Amino acid sequence: MTKLWGGRFKKGLSSSAEELSYSMEFDKRLYKYDIRVNMAHVKALEKAGIVTADEKEMLLTALDDLLKSFESKYMDQDLPDEDIHSCVERLMVEACGDLGKKLHTGKSRNDQVATDARLMVKDELEKIDGLIVAFMKSLLSLAQETTSLVFPGFTHLQVAQPIVFGHHILAYVEKFKRDRDRLKDSYKRANLCPLGSAAMAGSNYPLDRDLLAKELGFSGITQNSMDAVSDRDFMLETMSGLSIAMAHMSQLCEELIFWSSPVVGFVTIGDEFTTGSSIMPQKKNPDMAELVRGKTSRFLAGFVGLHELMKGLPLTYNRDMQEDKPYMYESFDSFKLILRCFTEMMASLTFNEYAIADSLTKGHICATEIADYLVIKGVPFRDAHEITGQIVQFADQESLTLDQISVSKYQEFSSSIGEDIMDVLTFDKAVARKNVIGGTAPEQVKMQCKRLIKELT
Repeated sequence: MTKLWGGRFKKGLSSSAEELSYSMEFDKRLYKYDIRVNMAHVKALEKAGIVTADEKEMLLTALDDLLKSFESKYMDQDLPDEDIHSCVERLMVEACGDLGKKLHTGKSRNDQVATDARLMVKDELEKIDGLIVAFMKSLLSLAQETTSLVFPGFTHLQVAQPIVFGHHILAYVEKFKRDRDRLKDSYKRANLCPLGSAAMAGSNYPLDRDLLAKELGFSGITQNSMDAVSDRDFMLETMSGLSIAMAHMSQLCEELIFWSSPVVGFVTIGDEFTTGSSIMPQKKNPDMAELVRGKTSRFLAGFVGLHELMKGLPLTYNRDMQEDKPYMYESFDSFKLILRCFTEMMASLTFNEYAIADSLTKGHICATEIADYLVIKGVPFRDAHEITGQIVQFADQESLTLDQISVSKYQEFSSSIGEDIMDVLTFDKAVARKNVIGGTAPEQVKMQCKRLIKELT
C-alpha cells in the first residue's frame, strides 16, 4: 500500500516498525471528525480555485458516502492504514481516482490531527456537561429531601457541629459546579480552529481559514501556525479538570463508604449499586464507590502522562504526540460512565434516622454552641472557649452528654449561664441559628437549592 510519505524511501517499514508506529487502532475513533475536516477543506479548496465547483461536489458526495460506510462497516474492520488520515485519503482515491489525490492539497496531517482532536474534545465536553448537570440535579434532589435531617458534621473525621444533611450534599454541588466551570473554560480553549496551519509554517494556498472555522463550528482561528500544530494545552486543561472532578467524586465515595458501614449505619446504598461476598453471606459491599475511588488514580495518571509527554518537546509537531489521544479516550469514557452510574445511585440512598440521631449524642457535638452562648452573654470568646472545654472535660469524667448536665452544675462553671442554656443544646435550634448565607440553617439550605436549580435550568 502506498504511503503518504513514501517517495524518498527505498525500503518500507519493517513489520515491527509498522506495529510500533501505526495508530489506526485508536485513530478510528476520529473518523467522523477527520471526514468533517476534509469536507470543510474541500470547500476552502474550491474558494481558493484549487478544485472546481463540480469537483467540490464530487468530493463532498464521496466524503458523505464514506462517512456512512465507516458507520456501517469500516469501524468493524481491521484496516491496514497507518492512521485515520491515510485511511480516509486511500478510500477517497479509490472512490474518486485522481481527483481524490487533490484532497490533501494545502494541509498536513499535523494541522489535520490537531483539528480532529479539538473537535473530539469539544464533542466530548458537550456530552459531559449534560451528564454533570444531570448528576448535580440528582444531588440537589437529595438535598431538597434532607433539608431538615440533622446530621453530624465532621472535621478530622471527629464530631464537630450539627448540620443538616442537605447542607452537606450542597457542598458537593458547589464542587461539581466549579468542575463544570473548569471544563467549560477548557472548551473555550479547544474552540479555535488550527486548520490551514499545514505542517508548521502555514499554507502556500489562499485558504480562507475563517471559512474553515465557520464550517467546523469553531468560534475562531489560531493565530500562529507553529503553536497551532504543537499545542495540546486544551487536552491538558481538560485532563486537569477531569482529575479535579474525580478527586471530588472520590471524596464523595469515601463518605458513602464510611456512612454505609454497619458500624456507622447512616446510609444504605441500593442493592443495584452494591455487591456481596463469595464467602461471607452477610456482606453488602459499596463496590461502585470503591471502584470510582480507585479509578481516580487513573485520571491523575492520565493527566501526568500527558503532561510528561508534552513537557520536553521542541516545536513543532513530534511523533510522541501520537500518544496523546488514548489518555483522553479512557478519561472521557470512564467519566461519562461514572456520572451515569452515580446519578442513579444517589437516588437509591436511604437513611437510618435512628443511627444518625444516636450519633448526635456522641462527641459533645453542641460544645461550640455553649461557647457562642457565653459570648452572647458577654464573656470574651477565649474565656468562653476555656470554660466550655472544662464543661466537656467534666462530662467525659462523669460519662454524661451535655444535655444531661444540670443547670446548677453549668452555673458552677460560669455565673453567666442561665436557665436558657438547655435551648442551646437542642440540635434543631443549633442548626437553625446558622442562618447566614452559606450556613446550614434549613432556611438557608432551601434558598441555596432554589438558587442552584435556577442556575442549572
